[in-house]
Amino acid sequence: MYDPLSAENQLALQQAWRQLQEVARQELQLDSLEGQKQAPALDIQQAFASDGKRQQRFSREAAGLYVDYSRHAITPALWSGLVTLAKTAGVEAAAQKMFTGEAINHTEGRKVLHSLLRSETCSTEAVSAEYQQVQQVDERLAELVEQVRTGQRCGYLGERFTDVVNIGIGGSDLGPAMVTEALTPYQSALKVHFVSNVDPSHLVNTLAELNPVTTLFVVASKTFTTLETLSNATSARAWLQHAAGVGEDISSHFVAVSSNVEKAQAFGISRDSIYPMWDWVGGRYSLWSAIGLPIALAVGWENFQALRRGAASMDQHFLQAPLDDNLPVILSLLEVLSVNLLGMQSHAVLPYDQNLSQFPAFLQQLTMESNGKRVDREGSVLARASCPVVWGAAGTNGQHSFHQHLHQGTQSIPVDFLVPLQSHNPLDDQHVHLVTNAMAQAKALLFGKSTQQATKELLQQGCSLEQAEELAAHKVLPGNRPSLTIAFERTTPETLGALIALYEHKVFVSSVIWQLNAFDQWGVELGKQIGTSIYQEIQIRRGGVDAVTAFDPSTEALLQRLLKTEQCPPLTSPIRPKEAREVPAC
Repeated sequence: MYDPLSAENQLALQQAWRQLQEVARQELQLDSLEGQKQAPALDIQQAFASDGKRQQRFSREAAGLYVDYSRHAITPALWSGLVTLAKTAGVEAAAQKMFTGEAINHTEGRKVLHSLLRSETCSTEAVSAEYQQVQQVDERLAELVEQVRTGQRCGYLGERFTDVVNIGIGGSDLGPAMVTEALTPYQSALKVHFVSNVDPSHLVNTLAELNPVTTLFVVASKTFTTLETLSNATSARAWLQHAAGVGEDISSHFVAVSSNVEKAQAFGISRDSIYPMWDWVGGRYSLWSAIGLPIALAVGWENFQALRRGAASMDQHFLQAPLDDNLPVILSLLEVLSVNLLGMQSHAVLPYDQNLSQFPAFLQQLTMESNGKRVDREGSVLARASCPVVWGAAGTNGQHSFHQHLHQGTQSIPVDFLVPLQSHNPLDDQHVHLVTNAMAQAKALLFGKSTQQATKELLQQGCSLEQAEELAAHKVLPGNRPSLTIAFERTTPETLGALIALYEHKVFVSSVIWQLNAFDQWGVELGKQIGTSIYQEIQIRRGGVDAVTAFDPSTEALLQRLLKTEQCPPLTSPIRPKEAREVPAC
């Protein structure tokens, strides 16, 4: 059951906030707090100059990840206040409650046990039943992965699968798609594709180059009622059935990951091809479960287990390390500093690894669906700002698009640089360019370029003094902009697992400090309900019946435009299958 902070502890937490704000006012020389989107008055460069041990003081390493956060606007006194805030908020106790199976998702009455999916042992009797369920499903998953990858499980013509299409959305897509791409060097000849959007172009474009005879579909939906997923799965089934012919058994081409066995069976998926999910695993935390099947199919079961082991190592670090040495806590406290003390409502995550290009999108859901809340656990409107907007792109691509804003924009935006020090590819010199660019960007954000430096540079380029003085302001970079760097040897299943778990626990710690529930997502429901009512109204009006539902003028105007567009005639086959090609037999 949910156990809120006692009245005494609530008072202590409010006192910790007040003390932290006072320390921040003194240490950062702030005139006002929160909501100003301002760069700190603290001169971070000067902080380095006056403290020869600053870099060592504000860097930590665990689970194969090295985190340097010395470029943030922190001082020893301010950091002490932040750690005190985390302790007073009950972060350590909350972590224990999560790992031991208390129903900390109190609005839905659910346990939060995604960490159990990657645990090699069951640490407490309280979650032994769930642990046994995980082990049983893992045995089935490992067997399926082996069968598909070795050709023991085949399509309706007895030919081995060459392609897998995962049909899911949200947590059933973002995590698996991100990890699969991130582990490209570990992939086999089996190609894994992802379809999420209800936009038919996503499915059509994906299937256009595939052979129905050798395509396996994984339909991932906890409830098996998700509109986007069922629409795509139905069209995919029609595509395959058209190719196979009416009456041909195509059930071997479909696997489901769902808690709704009955609906999955009604769709036509055999019971032994349905792999369960549980309500104690949230969608955005589910890649460790059977939702991770496409990952395992792409890279093999052992690499999938290595991914889990990397996450488990971060779990142990999170549970055991003191708060001021604890990487998830450190990242969370930097977020609290940025959002609540410096008023920064944007956060850029920049992986300098092309294979990690989907990591920012994954992190958007993990962070913003978890902590994008306006009320606390008691239902009261939050007194402080919470979750920032999370965004980013792979380096060095971002340097040629939005880095201009990072360096010279009016908002100071904290940046996380994710940097693998080695590449899986033999083009070492190019990788050195990649890593040095990440280092250069972090340095440029901190040190910037002064008016004097800009003027001198222009004079050296041949400008007159008058021209140099006119142009200098346009070339000034204010600097003093915060960033942290997470470096690791290379992107392996283990380091990727640790990286994901690091951010999972960081999000959780922030939710504890802000006193909100990170594990529900009621905000997504209203749009679904309205969308269903509009769709139903369109079908009614297209049938020649007068309007049943009156919408607001803006919605009604767009609806009328849609009704006036010519409907595309139905196709005999929703998607024309690619001609069969030679494939190896089982």
